[in-house]
Amino acid sequence: MDDLKEIKSTIERTKKALALKPVLGQGTGHSKVRITKGLHCVVEEGPWKFEADMPKGAGGSNLAPTPGVYGRGALGACLAIGYMMKAAELEVDIQDLEVEVEADFDDGALFGTVDKNVPPGYLEVRYKVNIISNAPQEKIMQVLDEGDKHSPYLDVFSRGQQCIRTVQINSYKNKP
Repeated sequence: MDDLKEIKSTIERTKKALALKPVLGQGTGHSKVRITKGLHCVVEEGPWKFEADMPKGAGGSNLAPTPGVYGRGALGACLAIGYMMKAAELEVDIQDLEVEVEADFDDGALFGTVDKNVPPGYLEVRYKVNIISNAPQEKIMQVLDEGDKHSPYLDVFSRGQQCIRTVQINSYKNKP
């Protein structure tokens, strides 16, 4: 319960600060991804570093999870964290919380072997929330509804984002 009190206190302070100075909540994330060999890559952002790859059947080395694993994990983690933040805020005791994310896809779209109308991304995303709590169902549903309403990654997955590409090409000379 001390964790929930600390989370609630931190959230309240942050809300006050953002209400007074909204610019404090604005920012830009910046990740750098570099191919190291084949399809294997290293992702860096701030102090964090992790790897991604593709399975051997897709031309990768299977040395790390695929980007899809991280995408589904990002959605599930964002939802789970958001739910617990709302539970702390609303003082709803949750003993255990788990989010399962499933996403249907057709890899034929990735490889260009299916109808052009099949998107290369997910066809459908589903998430299931498993909760252990003695709180009334209406309070738990309030936590979930508020969590969904304010979830950055649920928004990313459910609303089209504007994506802008820039390119810088540098030439190199082959060594003999």
